[in-house]
Amino acid sequence: MNLINEEVTHKVFGEGNIVDHDESFITVDFNKDVKKFVYPDAFGKFITLNDRNVAETLKKVLLKRKMEEEELERKREEEKERQAFEQRRREKLKNPRISESSQIVFWLDEEEQQSVFNDWQVSTGKIQSGKNKGQLNRVARLRPNSAGLLTARESDQPETRRRILGLYMVNEMFSGNLSEDGMVPSHAEFRIELTDQEAEKMLFWNYYVNKNYPHRTTWNSGKFRYFDNVWTAQILKDIIALKTDEEQIKEAKNFLEYFCKMNVLDMENIPVANGALKQQ
Repeated sequence: MNLINEEVTHKVFGEGNIVDHDESFITVDFNKDVKKFVYPDAFGKFITLNDRNVAETLKKVLLKRKMEEEELERKREEEKERQAFEQRRREKLKNPRISESSQIVFWLDEEEQQSVFNDWQVSTGKIQSGKNKGQLNRVARLRPNSAGLLTARESDQPETRRRILGLYMVNEMFSGNLSEDGMVPSHAEFRIELTDQEAEKMLFWNYYVNKNYPHRTTWNSGKFRYFDNVWTAQILKDIIALKTDEEQIKEAKNFLEYFCKMNVLDMENIPVANGALKQQ
């Protein structure tokens, strides 16, 4: 905005004319007494424009400038937070040890069954009792090597009829103990959705076994539980055998290859599933 030759009034120096200005300063001639002021800070504090129309226009310009600066500062803060989060994530992932049970299996309610294959993320839910009741469940074991197994059963069905609806690798930037919203997001590529017919053949308890009670098929309560890495590999291997579409078979094989690489598993020596249902 060109302010040169505009008349102004200063609280101390009185009337003057702007003789020069740039992005940082304005220069005012108060009857041969030339003063320099910080722009735009001086306006509204010490100096006012005599022309009301120009003053109103300047007000709008400065308001826009302020909003742009605030937006820039907000983006800077977001970037600082992102970099800090990434640094914390790298530090958390420095430990090369992989838990043998770093996968997660979810029990999806009806609403989630409708939405999960659009959103490709699942909530871990909230703690239901105790001193931390109402707080988000933390899934500290989850890392980029983890997969989320999606299961459900009808309310009138026995637990042995729990079906596997699909699964996904967690987002490669995800770390469970750094999650703040309780959501477990998916990797952009490694996702599998089963048809209803396929899900009927993929029963959860063919893979899962309580090692202390190998014949027990009881979920009890809770939104999720951790799941063995080898069991997930068994599921992927059986999905490959179940599929008939060549493109879907290829996608499942790529998923299994990636999963085994991330979990340091021998893809060629995955044992046959021996879950609770297999032992009855």
